[in-house]
Amino acid sequence: MNILNAVLAVLLAYLLGSIPSAVWIGKRFHNIDVREHGSGNAGATNTIRVLGWTTGIPVLLIDIAKGWLASMLPVFFHLADHGSALLTNLQIAAGIIAIIGHIFPVFAGFKGGKGVATVFGVFLALQPLLTICCMGVFLVVLFLSGIVSVSSMSAGIAFPLFLFLFFDSPSILFKIFALLVGIALLVTHRKNIGRIWRGEETRLLKFRKKNKES
Repeated sequence: MNILNAVLAVLLAYLLGSIPSAVWIGKRFHNIDVREHGSGNAGATNTIRVLGWTTGIPVLLIDIAKGWLASMLPVFFHLADHGSALLTNLQIAAGIIAIIGHIFPVFAGFKGGKGVATVFGVFLALQPLLTICCMGVFLVVLFLSGIVSVSSMSAGIAFPLFLFLFFDSPSILFKIFALLVGIALLVTHRKNIGRIWRGEETRLLKFRKKNKES
C-alpha cells in the first residue's frame, strides 16, 4: 500500500466531509445560516424544515455524495486488492473520517450536522443493495409516521439487522461499524426521541397536508 496515497485519501476524505452544503447553500441563496434555526443542525432535514424542499434536496444529495466519494477514495487510489477485507476496512476508515468531517467541518467552524446522509453515502459505497433495502425502510416509516428522525433511526437499526440476517461481508470491522452506526444514530437523535415522546417532533407529512388544504 502506498503510504502517500493513503495519507492523501485520509485528508481528502475529511475535506469532502467538511463541505458544509447546508450552510453554504442556505447563506448563498437565502442569506440564512440553518444552524441558527430549527433544530440547529447543518443537515438536510433541518434545511428542509427551515428553507423548504427545493433547498433541502440538493443539500441531501451533496451530503450523500460526500460519504460515497470519501469511501471510494481507497478504491480510486488502489490502496488494496478489489474485494479484499483490507480494502473494505480502508473504505470504512475513509467513510468514518468523512462523517467526522461532516459533524465537525473545518469550513464551518467545526459545527455541522448529525451525518445521517453522509453515513448513507458511505453505506451506499460499501453495500449498495443492502443500503437500498434500508432506504426502503426509511421511506416506509416516513410514510407511516411522517417523522424524518424516526425514519432515520429505523433505517439505522435495520442496516446491521439486515446485514447479519441476509447479507455478508469479508470484513468483521464492517459488521462492527454497522452495529455502532445504528447505536450512534440513536445517541445523536436523543433530543429527537425526547421531542417524539412529548409529541413535539416535526412531521413533514403534516406540512404537506397543510399545503394541500391551503
